[in-house]
Amino acid sequence: MAAATVVDAPSSWPKDVRPPIVSYTPSMWGDTFTSFTLDHQVQEKYAETIEALKQEARMMLMAEKYTISEKLVMIDTFERLGVAYHFEQEIEELVEEILKFDSEEDNSLFTVALRFRLLRQHRHHSSCRVFDNFKGIDNKFKETLNSDAKGLLSLYEATHLRIHGEQILEEALVFTTNHLKHMVQQLDSPLQDQVKRALEQPLHRGNPRIETRYYISFYEKDNSKNDLLLKLAKLDFNYVQNMYKKDVCELSRWWNELDLKSKLPYARDRVVEAYVWATTFHVKPQYSYVRVAVAKSIQMLTTLDDTYDNYATLDEADLFTEIMQRWNIDEIHQLPDYMKIMYKVILTVYEDYERDAAKQGKLFTVPYATQAVKELCKAYNKELKWFMGEKMPSFEDYIANTMITSCLYVICSSTIPGMKSVTKETIDWMMSEPKIFKASAKVCRYLDDLGSFEREGKQGKTLTGVDFYMKQHGLSMQETTNKFVELTEDAWKDLNTEWMTKTSTPTDMVEQVLGYARASEIFYRSCQDGFTNTEVVAPYVVAFLVDPIIM
Repeated sequence: MAAATVVDAPSSWPKDVRPPIVSYTPSMWGDTFTSFTLDHQVQEKYAETIEALKQEARMMLMAEKYTISEKLVMIDTFERLGVAYHFEQEIEELVEEILKFDSEEDNSLFTVALRFRLLRQHRHHSSCRVFDNFKGIDNKFKETLNSDAKGLLSLYEATHLRIHGEQILEEALVFTTNHLKHMVQQLDSPLQDQVKRALEQPLHRGNPRIETRYYISFYEKDNSKNDLLLKLAKLDFNYVQNMYKKDVCELSRWWNELDLKSKLPYARDRVVEAYVWATTFHVKPQYSYVRVAVAKSIQMLTTLDDTYDNYATLDEADLFTEIMQRWNIDEIHQLPDYMKIMYKVILTVYEDYERDAAKQGKLFTVPYATQAVKELCKAYNKELKWFMGEKMPSFEDYIANTMITSCLYVICSSTIPGMKSVTKETIDWMMSEPKIFKASAKVCRYLDDLGSFEREGKQGKTLTGVDFYMKQHGLSMQETTNKFVELTEDAWKDLNTEWMTKTSTPTDMVEQVLGYARASEIFYRSCQDGFTNTEVVAPYVVAFLVDPIIM
């Protein structure tokens, strides 16, 4: 979420003085989605054609004639084209077959790196020792690889699933990045397009549906493309996009009915961007409830964050935090008018949540979900006091607090009524503060701080973790920025480690935590805050939410 605002904060900010108000740009989407009407006849035609093509695609997947190398390429193609969710069992069987097949008839860099990446993506620990053979006697990558663009790209994508202690993959990332940047302009399309996209957004860290849109455009230029798969991918993309549009239409109408844009004008209107974030959690059509719940939660929390950061006095923030702990609508009269609006919205959202949880037999999640919001308010309040002149915290204290202000616990709890796999044991796991949650939250925090620092720091209006780290360690801005990039990479290694550590926790819950980090990469990449400055991510919104693929 956005960093708190402060202008020349005195050593003790007056408790009854409102902080300087930041003006955020309004939503750029207008009635783009509220005017959408799902054409059921079109969807039915899509569904019928998709079903017929699926049968042929399934036969292709299960055919015995393919080598292991060809099967690897086929799995990767299905996944990149965004149609793998139709064939989860068949693909998992192929992955298990590949996992057991040690000797590979094709020992090219492309194939070895692809096998490594796919196994790790499917939560299997594949050893990085497989890349030893591509080093020479000087322990450096062989010069013969320098011109192997496909192999270098495959290795580059594989390096983003590295964990701590894998020095060969650290070297491989530098090696492949340098050579791909050097050769990209000399490559032919579509390989050139793929390399450019990978250097901009590594596959493992991207939103799967956004990457599907890109890959379809690359694949249709490929002379070796399979026309059946291409047709299936295009139809499926448009079919799913219509379902997404329906979701965003519902969200936009919900948001417009609340009318917080006029009632609380200090807050960001980012409901469409919140939905983009939500699709990174789950892209499959059947997770519509989850996506809508995540988007509503993010927009609600954005408004709450801006209330603390951008409008509340210290006295008002203390009062709001205290009343939130009691969660009692009868106490609403104690709040100033604008906070009454915020308080009522939160309680109403969770009344709906409790009703949905009851329908799904998941009332056990309600106390956890509401407690997560209470803890978030306490953390926001603590942050506000730091930024408004109280003693500057240590960087470690700041990060500990941001494990809560990352909102990951609140957001993940919002999805539970829509997830059949989640049980009371899953809640217990979440309450144990698992390492994967911490890693994902850190990825978001470091990237968000870099984006916020770059955006607002020039104006002297914000304090972020960058400021705290710089002051505590006596470093320059550039040194601190470099350190935050390093911290982000370390958090990704932690996240990859936990991703490959299989437990009894439902995979779709773990996917959400990975998705949160991926969303952070999309919105805060290259030291930009794309959630606040929406023009950064607008092309993505148009590509996978607005414009259908021409058949």
